[in-house]
Amino acid sequence: MATGVQRRVVKPAVVHGLTRRFGDRTVLDELDLEIEPGQFVALLGPSGCGKSTLLRILADLDREITGEVEVAARRAVAFQAPRLMPWKRVWRNVVLGLPGRPDKQRAVAALEEVGLGHRVDVWPKVLSGGEAQRASLARALVREPDLLLLDEPFSALDALTRIRAQQLVGQLWQRHGCAILLVTHDVEEALLLADRVLVMRDGRIRYDQVLDLERPRDVADPTFVALRADLLSWLGVGTREQE
Repeated sequence: MATGVQRRVVKPAVVHGLTRRFGDRTVLDELDLEIEPGQFVALLGPSGCGKSTLLRILADLDREITGEVEVAARRAVAFQAPRLMPWKRVWRNVVLGLPGRPDKQRAVAALEEVGLGHRVDVWPKVLSGGEAQRASLARALVREPDLLLLDEPFSALDALTRIRAQQLVGQLWQRHGCAILLVTHDVEEALLLADRVLVMRDGRIRYDQVLDLERPRDVADPTFVALRADLLSWLGVGTREQE
């Protein structure tokens, strides 16, 4: 039964039997997933396995589905590309799409939270890659979401900027308490940020692990190292036979 995306909030996201086909190709195959309030979930998987398709469905950007999908009405998404409108000042980009007249004070508060209080009135073209991504996060957070969807938001950043952006997202999550679904290819990023890690393969969630790791996390910790090796094996890097 095709139901589309519903907006009845019990949990930030509840998915049962979700199927998405593109012609003869089944990308999501009877997928089940529930995300708890305030939970930080990282979703890993090989390219083309359906990670971004799932995120787009949860963002209500793709309705050609069968199955049941319930998503919090208050949700926001940040993509790999910041998608800022070049003809609007940064603060206007942050409140773009919100109901009512543009609220500059609200935009300024969000930009200050991500360290861009000094870039409120500039044009997007003068922002660095890291600044543009932070502006995208501010645009998501200003909506006060119950569910924040992040589609590989750090992949285009250089190594040092990426580390700073990861730290910022971790701080914002702890401050706001919203649930987060982060789509990423980076195993270490998933283990550093999330408290639950999923691996998608063949259109379904094949691995689901809650992380019992203290924060801040140490990449040299034996438990961290073991989890990284296990995840890499599920992603096809290693010798362990997958179930």
